[in-house]
Amino acid sequence: MFGPPSRYFGLETATLSTPAGSIRYTRRRFLPHGEQMPQLAEATVVQGDRLDLLAARALGDPEQYWRICDANNAMDPAELTATPGLVLHVPMPGAGS
Repeated sequence: MFGPPSRYFGLETATLSTPAGSIRYTRRRFLPHGEQMPQLAEATVVQGDRLDLLAARALGDPEQYWRICDANNAMDPAELTATPGLVLHVPMPGAGS
């Protein structure tokens, strides 16, 4: 259902049978423990930073911003760039997948 860059890649799919028919869905993704993910680097947030730009600089792909969220135990990506000076952990590519 999802390609390799997606946070949902590799998750099991399931089917729910209802009177109206079958519904196929992706099972729930459990967040990894960020503190246990191998770290590639640290990135200090500056005024106006965006998580996709940080991911592009550190990981080479802006769509991998979710890896930085996972490494910092963040449910809301916006909270990671809201405070200039905050130091973010950037995980090794593929960590926590």
